[in-house]
Amino acid sequence: MRSARRLPRPRTLRARLTVGLVVLLAVSCAAVGLAAVVELNGFLTQRLDEQLVQVGTRFPESMEHAAPRTDHDGDEPLDTRRQATGTFGARLLDGRVTHKGLIRSGDPSADLNVDLTAGDQRRLARLPADGRPHTIELSALHDYRVIASPGRDGDVLIVGLPLEPVEATVHRLERVAGVVFGLALVVTGVAGALWVRWSLRPLSRVAATATRVSELPLASGEVALPPRAPVSDPRSEVGQVAAAFDRMLGHVEGALTKRHASEERLRRFAADASHELRTPVASVRGHAELALLHPGPVPPEVHRALERIAAESSRMGEMVDDLLLLARLDAGRPLERRPVDLTRLVLDAVTDARAAGPGHRWTLDLPEEPVAVTGDAHRLHQVLANLLANARLHTPDGTEVTVTLAAGDGTARLSVHDDGPGVPEDVRPGVFERFTRAEHRRRADASGGGAGLGLSIVAAVVEAHDGSVELESKPGSTTFTVLLSTA
Repeated sequence: MRSARRLPRPRTLRARLTVGLVVLLAVSCAAVGLAAVVELNGFLTQRLDEQLVQVGTRFPESMEHAAPRTDHDGDEPLDTRRQATGTFGARLLDGRVTHKGLIRSGDPSADLNVDLTAGDQRRLARLPADGRPHTIELSALHDYRVIASPGRDGDVLIVGLPLEPVEATVHRLERVAGVVFGLALVVTGVAGALWVRWSLRPLSRVAATATRVSELPLASGEVALPPRAPVSDPRSEVGQVAAAFDRMLGHVEGALTKRHASEERLRRFAADASHELRTPVASVRGHAELALLHPGPVPPEVHRALERIAAESSRMGEMVDDLLLLARLDAGRPLERRPVDLTRLVLDAVTDARAAGPGHRWTLDLPEEPVAVTGDAHRLHQVLANLLANARLHTPDGTEVTVTLAAGDGTARLSVHDDGPGVPEDVRPGVFERFTRAEHRRRADASGGGAGLGLSIVAAVVEAHDGSVELESKPGSTTFTVLLSTA
């Protein structure tokens, strides 16, 4: 059972159909060959039995008066007329072989010195004297077809002919049938594989089209679907599958077109709204700051309200700038492409983070040689600042934050690791999506909080630089890794 389970199984439909065709033909050939062998064996055995009946018992009867010597001078000769080569004769009396003889090839006389073992003699003695053919195996003569008949003197006369010609003919038929059927299976397998392949061409084209569709970036943006699979005979199953697949692609293309148009409208709205909000937000913040500079006495409640207005307008201004940046990146606007000293950016960003978070321990791990990439220095600095701010705002004081920079194989690897509480498991899948926040992991003294756009800006800027960003987090260890191509 184990060996049968380990046999390789055809994977594709084409292979299964071909194997099934060959197996059915093999079963048919085996049935035909078996029927032919059995029928031929029966026919030749029947002919041999008829020959035995025609021969009669003259040969074993003549042994009764012949002496067991090589010369028969003075004795009555054996009756070998019309006896075929290989004819065997024996006379039994009271279950004991008294005479035995064999007509050998090229000798019309009979050889009376036939070696029979005790087992051979017992088998001869057990033969029923019913005058019907039986098959018996003699150790010295192999298989024989024999007839045992009662004699006139109370004895039993046995005459037999060899089965070797019948077996040789049957074996020859088996060899010929094996060769012919083997060639037929090979030819049928090759021809069947070609025929099945030709018949399944429309299905192969459908599979190729489906593969091309599966490789398209369908998540966002405008998508150009590949040409439809050519439809074959709609009355066939393959043609029906191709037609249904083409209709499905049409529905998918229509849905993707509508989605892209909706995304474009949303991007334009976000960009326009962000652009229009920048001026009034800046105006509100300016008036609040101007009011705070008024030299006259201001009630404490009004002073506190003006401070909150200035803080919230500043926060709103940053959010508007972030939304405008994301809208521009979504629209595919190119960034600057200049050599950037990434090592210098890391030093500056960590210096700023150390000043903003003196309660944290900031560690640098930089290579001896400077690492340079091609990109927008301002946006890459924003990536570093957002990652460090994320580590500072989402971990308690005393947390160690390690920034590591390495380069090799044409790739710059920047990682920000902290030993804080980690990113909540339910937040990890969408941590780089917009407006994703984990409030219960923020520090209690963090004022204001962000809008949940920092990591989405990191992902968008890194993607615009043809890079990637990954997160690995568990309690006590959180690492953001940015991969960029070196200059």
